[in-house]
Amino acid sequence: MLIEPFTIAVDEAVLADLRERIARTRWPDSVGAGWAYGTDPAYLRELVTAWGTAFDWRARESELNRLAQFRADVDGLGVHFVHERGRGTRPIPLILTHGWPSSFLEHLDVLPLLTDPAAHGGNAEDAFDVVVASLPGYGFSDRPREPGMTKAAIADVWARLMDGLGYGKFGAHGSDIGAGVTVALGRQHPERLLGLHLSAYTFPLPSDLRTPAERAFAEAQQHWHHTEGAYHAQQATKPQTLAPGLNDSPAGLAAWIVEKFRAWSDCGGDVESRFPRDQLLTNLTVYWATQTINSANRVYYEERLNPSTSFDPVPVPAGFAVFPNEFVPEGRPPRELAERTFDVRRWTEHASGGHFAALEEPAVLAEEIRAFFRPLRAS
Repeated sequence: MLIEPFTIAVDEAVLADLRERIARTRWPDSVGAGWAYGTDPAYLRELVTAWGTAFDWRARESELNRLAQFRADVDGLGVHFVHERGRGTRPIPLILTHGWPSSFLEHLDVLPLLTDPAAHGGNAEDAFDVVVASLPGYGFSDRPREPGMTKAAIADVWARLMDGLGYGKFGAHGSDIGAGVTVALGRQHPERLLGLHLSAYTFPLPSDLRTPAERAFAEAQQHWHHTEGAYHAQQATKPQTLAPGLNDSPAGLAAWIVEKFRAWSDCGGDVESRFPRDQLLTNLTVYWATQTINSANRVYYEERLNPSTSFDPVPVPAGFAVFPNEFVPEGRPPRELAERTFDVRRWTEHASGGHFAALEEPAVLAEEIRAFFRPLRAS
Protein backbone atom coordinates (compact mmCIF):
# COMPACT_ATOMS: atom_id res chain seq x y z
CA MET A 1 0.00 0.00 0.00
CA LEU A 2 1.39 3.39 -1.01
CA ILE A 3 1.18 5.92 1.84
CA GLU A 4 2.46 9.46 1.32
CA PRO A 5 2.55 12.58 3.52
CA PHE A 6 -0.17 15.08 2.69
CA THR A 7 -0.33 18.87 3.06
CA ILE A 8 -3.52 20.85 2.56
CA ALA A 9 -2.98 23.55 -0.05
CA VAL A 10 -6.17 25.07 -1.42
CA ASP A 11 -5.49 27.00 -4.61
CA GLU A 12 -5.82 30.76 -4.19
CA ALA A 13 -8.05 30.86 -7.28
CA VAL A 14 -10.56 28.64 -5.45
CA LEU A 15 -10.68 31.04 -2.50
CA ALA A 16 -10.99 34.09 -4.75
CA ASP A 17 -13.84 32.44 -6.64
CA LEU A 18 -15.55 31.62 -3.33
CA ARG A 19 -15.39 35.25 -2.22
CA GLU A 20 -16.72 36.46 -5.54
CA ARG A 21 -19.63 34.04 -5.48
CA ILE A 22 -20.54 35.12 -1.95
CA ALA A 23 -20.49 38.78 -3.00
CA ARG A 24 -22.89 37.99 -5.85
CA THR A 25 -25.33 35.91 -3.78
CA ARG A 26 -28.99 36.32 -4.74
CA TRP A 27 -30.71 36.18 -1.35
CA PRO A 28 -34.24 34.76 -1.28
CA ASP A 29 -37.23 36.41 0.34
CA SER A 30 -38.49 35.42 3.78
CA VAL A 31 -41.38 36.09 6.12
CA GLY A 32 -39.24 36.86 9.15
CA ALA A 33 -39.92 33.54 10.90
CA GLY A 34 -36.38 32.80 12.06
CA TRP A 35 -35.58 29.09 11.84
CA ALA A 36 -39.20 27.91 11.55
CA TYR A 37 -39.07 27.37 7.77
CA GLY A 38 -35.49 26.08 7.77
CA THR A 39 -32.25 28.02 7.94
CA ASP A 40 -32.78 31.51 9.34
CA PRO A 41 -32.12 33.93 6.42
CA ALA A 42 -30.75 36.67 8.66
CA TYR A 43 -28.27 34.37 10.40
CA LEU A 44 -27.27 32.75 7.11
CA ARG A 45 -26.54 36.13 5.54
CA GLU A 46 -24.39 37.13 8.50
CA LEU A 47 -22.50 33.82 8.45
CA VAL A 48 -21.90 33.75 4.70
CA THR A 49 -20.86 37.41 4.64
CA ALA A 50 -18.28 36.63 7.32
CA TRP A 51 -17.14 33.64 5.24
CA GLY A 52 -16.45 35.93 2.30
CA THR A 53 -14.93 38.89 4.14
CA ALA A 54 -13.50 38.00 7.56
CA PHE A 55 -12.74 34.27 7.64
CA ASP A 56 -9.02 33.46 7.36
CA TRP A 57 -8.76 30.07 5.67
CA ARG A 58 -4.97 30.32 5.39
CA ALA A 59 -4.64 30.55 9.18
CA ARG A 60 -6.85 27.48 9.62
CA GLU A 61 -5.00 25.66 6.84
CA SER A 62 -1.70 26.34 8.59
CA GLU A 63 -3.07 24.97 11.88
CA LEU A 64 -4.33 21.82 10.19
CA ASN A 65 -0.99 21.26 8.49
CA ARG A 66 0.68 20.94 11.89
CA LEU A 67 -1.02 17.54 12.09
CA ALA A 68 0.59 14.40 10.67
CA GLN A 69 -1.56 13.98 7.55
CA PHE A 70 -1.28 11.32 4.86
CA ARG A 71 -2.97 9.87 1.82
CA ALA A 72 -3.05 6.12 1.22
CA ASP A 73 -3.83 4.33 -2.02
CA VAL A 74 -6.25 1.60 -0.97
CA ASP A 75 -6.90 -0.52 -4.06
CA GLY A 76 -6.93 2.58 -6.24
CA LEU A 77 -8.94 4.77 -3.83
CA GLY A 78 -7.09 7.69 -2.26
CA VAL A 79 -7.88 7.95 1.47
CA HIS A 80 -6.90 10.99 3.52
CA PHE A 81 -6.17 10.55 7.21
CA VAL A 82 -4.43 12.03 10.22
CA HIS A 83 -2.13 9.60 12.03
CA GLU A 84 -0.85 10.71 15.42
CA ARG A 85 1.16 8.33 17.62
CA GLY A 86 0.26 7.88 21.27
CA ARG A 87 2.49 9.11 24.07
CA GLY A 88 2.21 6.50 26.74
CA THR A 89 2.80 2.91 27.69
CA ARG A 90 1.78 0.52 24.90
CA PRO A 91 -0.71 2.71 23.00
CA ILE A 92 -3.37 0.77 21.15
CA PRO A 93 -4.41 1.69 17.60
CA LEU A 94 -7.78 3.40 17.21
CA ILE A 95 -9.56 4.58 14.06
CA LEU A 96 -12.10 7.41 14.39
CA THR A 97 -14.77 7.84 11.72
CA HIS A 98 -16.89 10.96 11.32
CA GLY A 99 -20.40 11.36 9.95
CA TRP A 100 -22.42 13.77 7.80
CA PRO A 101 -22.37 16.75 7.34
CA SER A 102 -19.05 17.01 9.13
CA SER A 103 -15.57 15.86 8.10
CA PHE A 104 -12.32 14.64 9.61
CA LEU A 105 -12.34 17.97 11.50
CA GLU A 106 -14.99 16.50 13.80
CA HIS A 107 -12.44 14.48 15.78
CA LEU A 108 -9.55 16.92 16.05
CA ASP A 109 -10.51 18.18 19.52
CA VAL A 110 -10.49 14.65 20.97
CA LEU A 111 -7.27 13.71 19.15
CA PRO A 112 -4.76 15.08 21.72
CA LEU A 113 -6.88 13.79 24.61
CA LEU A 114 -6.52 10.27 23.24
CA THR A 115 -2.91 10.37 22.03
CA ASP A 116 -1.51 12.11 25.09
CA PRO A 117 -3.90 11.65 28.02
CA ALA A 118 -1.21 12.36 30.63
CA ALA A 119 -0.83 15.91 29.28
CA HIS A 120 -4.54 16.49 29.85
CA GLY A 121 -4.95 15.19 33.39
CA GLY A 122 -5.28 11.51 32.46
CA ASN A 123 -3.18 8.39 32.64
CA ALA A 124 -0.43 7.56 30.13
CA GLU A 125 -1.60 3.95 30.17
CA ASP A 126 -4.75 5.07 28.31
CA ALA A 127 -2.89 6.37 25.25
CA PHE A 128 -3.88 5.48 21.68
CA ASP A 129 -2.26 5.62 18.27
CA VAL A 130 -5.06 7.51 16.52
CA VAL A 131 -6.09 7.41 12.88
CA VAL A 132 -8.64 10.10 11.98
CA ALA A 133 -9.88 9.10 8.53
CA SER A 134 -11.83 11.08 5.94
CA LEU A 135 -14.67 8.97 4.55
CA PRO A 136 -14.45 8.24 0.81
CA GLY A 137 -16.12 11.13 -0.99
CA TYR A 138 -15.49 13.53 1.90
CA GLY A 139 -12.84 16.21 2.21
CA PHE A 140 -9.41 15.22 0.95
CA SER A 141 -10.24 11.57 0.27
CA ASP A 142 -11.04 10.60 -3.30
CA ARG A 143 -14.59 10.80 -4.57
CA PRO A 144 -15.73 7.27 -5.51
CA ARG A 145 -15.83 6.83 -9.27
CA GLU A 146 -18.26 3.91 -9.25
CA PRO A 147 -21.53 3.18 -7.40
CA GLY A 148 -21.57 1.02 -4.30
CA MET A 149 -19.56 2.90 -1.67
CA THR A 150 -21.76 1.84 1.26
CA LYS A 151 -20.85 1.75 4.93
CA ALA A 152 -20.02 -1.94 4.53
CA ALA A 153 -17.70 -1.17 1.61
CA ILE A 154 -16.00 1.59 3.60
CA ALA A 155 -15.46 -0.85 6.48
CA ASP A 156 -13.45 -3.08 4.13
CA VAL A 157 -11.40 -0.05 3.04
CA TRP A 158 -10.69 0.78 6.69
CA ALA A 159 -9.58 -2.78 7.42
CA ARG A 160 -7.10 -2.61 4.53
CA LEU A 161 -5.93 0.85 5.59
CA MET A 162 -5.19 -0.28 9.14
CA ASP A 163 -3.40 -3.34 7.80
CA GLY A 164 -1.28 -1.09 5.59
CA LEU A 165 -0.37 0.95 8.67
CA GLY A 166 0.85 -2.22 10.37
CA TYR A 167 -2.05 -2.63 12.79
CA GLY A 168 -3.25 -6.22 12.95
CA LYS A 169 -5.73 -5.53 15.73
CA PHE A 170 -7.25 -2.18 16.64
CA GLY A 171 -10.17 -0.36 18.21
CA ALA A 172 -12.76 1.75 16.40
CA HIS A 173 -15.06 4.63 17.27
CA GLY A 174 -17.63 6.23 15.02
CA SER A 175 -20.60 8.55 15.01
CA ASP A 176 -23.51 8.88 12.57
CA ILE A 177 -22.35 7.37 9.22
CA GLY A 178 -19.07 6.64 10.97
CA ALA A 179 -20.96 4.60 13.57
CA GLY A 180 -22.47 2.52 10.78
CA VAL A 181 -19.02 1.98 9.28
CA THR A 182 -17.70 0.97 12.70
CA VAL A 183 -20.52 -1.54 13.20
CA ALA A 184 -19.81 -2.98 9.75
CA LEU A 185 -16.16 -3.37 10.77
CA GLY A 186 -17.33 -5.40 13.76
CA ARG A 187 -19.46 -7.67 11.60
CA GLN A 188 -17.09 -8.11 8.69
CA HIS A 189 -13.73 -8.10 10.49
CA PRO A 190 -14.40 -9.18 14.09
CA GLU A 191 -11.01 -10.82 14.39
CA ARG A 192 -9.36 -7.42 13.81
CA LEU A 193 -11.26 -5.43 16.45
CA LEU A 194 -10.48 -5.12 20.14
CA GLY A 195 -13.84 -3.43 20.48
CA LEU A 196 -16.08 -0.81 18.94
CA HIS A 197 -17.40 2.36 20.53
CA LEU A 198 -20.32 4.37 19.17
CA SER A 199 -22.10 7.68 19.53
CA ALA A 200 -24.96 8.99 17.40
CA TYR A 201 -25.71 5.49 16.14
CA THR A 202 -28.98 5.12 14.22
CA PHE A 203 -30.52 1.99 15.69
CA PRO A 204 -32.57 -0.05 13.20
CA LEU A 205 -36.00 -0.77 14.59
CA PRO A 206 -37.09 -4.42 14.80
CA SER A 207 -40.64 -5.43 13.92
CA ASP A 208 -41.20 -6.80 17.44
CA LEU A 209 -40.95 -3.87 19.84
CA ARG A 210 -40.84 -5.68 23.17
CA THR A 211 -40.72 -3.00 25.86
CA PRO A 212 -42.40 0.33 26.57
CA ALA A 213 -39.01 2.05 26.15
CA GLU A 214 -38.54 0.50 22.70
CA ARG A 215 -42.03 1.54 21.65
CA ALA A 216 -41.53 5.10 22.93
CA PHE A 217 -38.24 5.33 21.06
CA ALA A 218 -39.86 4.08 17.85
CA GLU A 219 -42.60 6.71 18.14
CA ALA A 220 -40.04 9.46 18.75
CA GLN A 221 -38.00 8.29 15.79
CA GLN A 222 -41.05 8.25 13.53
CA HIS A 223 -41.95 11.79 14.61
CA TRP A 224 -38.40 12.91 13.94
CA HIS A 225 -38.44 11.48 10.42
CA HIS A 226 -41.68 13.35 9.69
CA THR A 227 -40.37 16.69 10.96
CA GLU A 228 -36.59 16.55 10.40
CA GLY A 229 -35.94 13.80 7.87
CA ALA A 230 -36.45 15.61 4.57
CA TYR A 231 -32.69 15.83 3.96
CA HIS A 232 -32.42 12.04 4.30
CA ALA A 233 -35.26 11.37 1.87
CA GLN A 234 -33.75 13.74 -0.69
CA GLN A 235 -30.20 12.42 -0.42
CA ALA A 236 -31.34 8.80 -0.42
CA THR A 237 -33.52 9.16 -3.52
CA LYS A 238 -32.43 12.09 -5.72
CA PRO A 239 -29.02 13.36 -4.55
CA GLN A 240 -28.00 14.41 -8.04
CA THR A 241 -30.93 16.84 -8.24
CA LEU A 242 -29.69 18.59 -5.13
CA ALA A 243 -26.02 18.60 -6.12
CA PRO A 244 -25.78 21.50 -8.62
CA GLY A 245 -27.21 24.04 -6.19
CA LEU A 246 -25.03 22.95 -3.26
CA ASN A 247 -21.88 22.65 -5.37
CA ASP A 248 -22.41 26.00 -7.11
CA SER A 249 -23.67 28.26 -4.32
CA PRO A 250 -21.75 28.95 -1.09
CA ALA A 251 -24.98 30.22 0.52
CA GLY A 252 -26.84 27.08 -0.53
CA LEU A 253 -24.10 24.85 0.85
CA ALA A 254 -24.00 26.76 4.13
CA ALA A 255 -27.78 26.68 4.52
CA TRP A 256 -27.90 22.91 3.97
CA ILE A 257 -25.09 22.08 6.39
CA VAL A 258 -25.31 24.63 9.21
CA GLU A 259 -29.00 24.03 9.81
CA LYS A 260 -28.08 20.45 10.79
CA PHE A 261 -25.39 21.59 13.19
CA ARG A 262 -28.03 23.70 14.92
CA ALA A 263 -30.86 21.14 14.85
CA TRP A 264 -28.81 18.13 15.94
CA SER A 265 -26.69 19.72 18.65
CA ASP A 266 -27.39 20.61 22.24
CA CYS A 267 -27.11 24.32 21.47
CA GLY A 268 -30.51 25.59 22.64
CA GLY A 269 -31.09 27.25 19.28
CA ASP A 270 -27.82 29.21 19.25
CA VAL A 271 -25.55 27.23 16.94
CA GLU A 272 -22.45 29.27 17.72
CA SER A 273 -22.78 28.54 21.44
CA ARG A 274 -21.55 25.03 20.60
CA PHE A 275 -19.57 25.60 17.42
CA PRO A 276 -17.38 28.71 17.08
CA ARG A 277 -17.97 30.49 13.80
CA ASP A 278 -14.47 29.70 12.52
CA GLN A 279 -15.15 26.01 13.16
CA LEU A 280 -18.34 26.09 11.10
CA LEU A 281 -16.63 27.99 8.29
CA THR A 282 -13.62 25.68 8.26
CA ASN A 283 -15.89 22.68 7.74
CA LEU A 284 -17.79 24.52 5.00
CA THR A 285 -14.55 25.47 3.29
CA VAL A 286 -13.36 21.86 3.25
CA TYR A 287 -16.59 20.86 1.49
CA TRP A 288 -16.40 23.81 -0.89
CA ALA A 289 -12.72 23.55 -1.82
CA THR A 290 -12.88 19.79 -2.43
CA GLN A 291 -16.30 19.87 -4.14
CA THR A 292 -17.40 16.85 -2.10
CA ILE A 293 -20.94 17.71 -1.04
CA ASN A 294 -22.43 15.56 -3.80
CA SER A 295 -20.20 12.55 -3.15
CA ALA A 296 -20.81 12.91 0.60
CA ASN A 297 -24.59 13.04 0.15
CA ARG A 298 -24.50 10.07 -2.20
CA VAL A 299 -23.72 7.66 0.66
CA TYR A 300 -27.41 7.88 1.60
CA TYR A 301 -28.43 6.72 -1.89
CA GLU A 302 -25.93 3.84 -1.82
CA GLU A 303 -27.25 2.73 1.57
CA ARG A 304 -30.85 2.76 0.38
CA LEU A 305 -29.96 0.42 -2.49
CA ASN A 306 -27.69 -1.84 -0.43
CA PRO A 307 -28.38 -1.32 3.28
CA SER A 308 -25.59 -2.15 5.71
CA THR A 309 -28.02 -2.30 8.64
CA SER A 310 -28.72 -5.70 10.12
CA PHE A 311 -29.96 -7.41 13.27
CA ASP A 312 -27.21 -10.03 13.05
CA PRO A 313 -25.08 -10.10 16.20
CA VAL A 314 -21.88 -8.06 16.25
CA PRO A 315 -19.36 -10.44 17.89
CA VAL A 316 -17.03 -7.88 19.49
CA PRO A 317 -17.28 -5.87 22.73
CA ALA A 318 -19.30 -2.68 22.25
CA GLY A 319 -19.59 0.59 24.12
CA PHE A 320 -22.11 3.42 23.73
CA ALA A 321 -21.98 7.05 24.76
CA VAL A 322 -25.55 8.38 24.52
CA PHE A 323 -26.07 12.14 24.39
CA PRO A 324 -29.45 13.86 24.82
CA ASN A 325 -29.77 15.46 21.38
CA GLU A 326 -28.63 12.62 19.12
CA PHE A 327 -31.12 12.89 16.26
CA VAL A 328 -34.17 12.07 18.43
CA PRO A 329 -34.18 14.43 21.41
CA GLU A 330 -37.65 13.29 22.50
CA GLY A 331 -36.46 9.78 23.32
CA ARG A 332 -33.08 8.19 23.91
CA PRO A 333 -32.41 4.71 22.53
CA PRO A 334 -32.98 2.12 25.24
CA ARG A 335 -30.11 -0.13 26.23
CA GLU A 336 -32.22 -3.25 25.69
CA LEU A 337 -32.50 -2.37 22.00
CA ALA A 338 -28.72 -2.32 21.72
CA GLU A 339 -28.40 -5.58 23.62
CA ARG A 340 -30.39 -7.41 20.96
CA THR A 341 -27.44 -7.02 18.58
CA PHE A 342 -24.37 -5.95 20.55
CA ASP A 343 -22.23 -7.33 23.35
CA VAL A 344 -22.70 -4.16 25.40
CA ARG A 345 -19.83 -3.66 27.85
CA ARG A 346 -20.40 0.04 28.55
CA TRP A 347 -23.51 2.20 28.23
CA THR A 348 -23.40 5.77 29.51
CA GLU A 349 -26.16 8.36 29.18
CA HIS A 350 -24.98 11.94 29.44
CA ALA A 351 -26.76 15.09 30.57
CA SER A 352 -25.56 17.37 27.79
CA GLY A 353 -24.25 17.16 24.24
CA GLY A 354 -25.71 16.08 20.96
CA HIS A 355 -25.06 14.50 17.61
CA PHE A 356 -21.60 16.04 17.24
CA ALA A 357 -20.29 14.84 20.59
CA ALA A 358 -16.62 15.02 19.59
CA LEU A 359 -17.06 18.76 18.97
CA GLU A 360 -19.60 19.51 21.68
CA GLU A 361 -18.20 17.43 24.55
CA PRO A 362 -14.67 16.35 23.54
CA ALA A 363 -13.41 15.73 27.08
CA VAL A 364 -16.46 13.65 27.96
CA LEU A 365 -16.25 11.58 24.79
CA ALA A 366 -12.51 11.05 25.14
CA GLU A 367 -12.96 9.73 28.68
CA GLU A 368 -15.78 7.46 27.50
CA ILE A 369 -13.51 5.98 24.84
CA ARG A 370 -10.63 5.57 27.31
CA ALA A 371 -12.88 3.94 29.91
CA PHE A 372 -14.41 1.53 27.40
CA PHE A 373 -11.09 0.31 26.02
CA ARG A 374 -9.29 0.21 29.37
CA PRO A 375 -10.31 -3.38 30.28
CA LEU A 376 -9.82 -4.52 26.66
CA ARG A 377 -6.17 -3.50 26.41
CA ALA A 378 -4.91 -6.88 27.60
CA SER A 379 -6.90 -8.72 24.91
